[in-house]
Amino acid sequence: MGIVALAALVLGACASAAPRPPGPVQRIPSSPARVGGGRPAHVAVVLMENEEYSDIIGSSQTPYINGLARRYALASGAYAITHPSLPNYLALTGGSTFGITSDCTDCTVGSTSIVDQLSVARVSWRAYMEDLPGPCFTGAGSGEYAKRHDPFVYYSRVANDPARCSRVVPLTQLSVDERAHRLPSFIWITPNLCHDMHDCDPATGDRFLARLLPPLLRSLGPRGVLFLTWDEGTSDRGCCRLAAGGHVATIVAGAGARPGARATIAVDHYSLLQTVEDLLGLPRLRGAGCACTPSLAPLLAGFRPR
Repeated sequence: MGIVALAALVLGACASAAPRPPGPVQRIPSSPARVGGGRPAHVAVVLMENEEYSDIIGSSQTPYINGLARRYALASGAYAITHPSLPNYLALTGGSTFGITSDCTDCTVGSTSIVDQLSVARVSWRAYMEDLPGPCFTGAGSGEYAKRHDPFVYYSRVANDPARCSRVVPLTQLSVDERAHRLPSFIWITPNLCHDMHDCDPATGDRFLARLLPPLLRSLGPRGVLFLTWDEGTSDRGCCRLAAGGHVATIVAGAGARPGARATIAVDHYSLLQTVEDLLGLPRLRGAGCACTPSLAPLLAGFRPR
């Protein structure tokens, strides 16, 4: 076999092994996402772990999640950015992986994140971490808490600022805030290593969500929006030019979701960040601002196609 033919064979094999985005890449920036009736009082993100879409949607192990998807809105073409966990958490909060390719616990990010945006806009926020020992804890782990699933403490502008890191709290604070009607405008929830499906099976995570989400959904109020997604799948499938971290389930729930909606367009974690920023009146950060990043707007109440 000649050198040229051999090179062509090798290149062809590499191309066939690489993740291929489904459909054409979007080239025109998405219109700002809105909920009919005005800005939602509360927007929440709940992040689960390491399950492919087909292991969640349609699975007999996850009846609560599937009921949520049927009642509210489902993105059937959602993809994680990469592997492993930490870069996806950073993508969802900073619009970039910042060159981090591992679950490092001694690395830091000096760049801006959604926290800086929220602070500038004076939008209240709080991140609820299950099994976190206490605010401003920066250790690699404690019990079932894992730092790599807590993106906020990686940002030096959060970890080194007592006022900001005090807003990263144990999950037990959530029920206190719900009962006191003191939920912040932006809510982030990371379950522990078992309840997020990382160390335990989907059925365990499903039962956890069946306890956690009903009171939260009630507390989000009129136009409230909840995004439930997974950090990464078990494949390398991707989309939208920037994502290759697996096909994951993404559900939009709450009064601000479009009941029974299904979006088959390809979206990714930057789509979720973009939609959260739009809803809260914030600028789009990095990957969330790429013209290639589709919006989750079709899953929101009051959506009208252009």
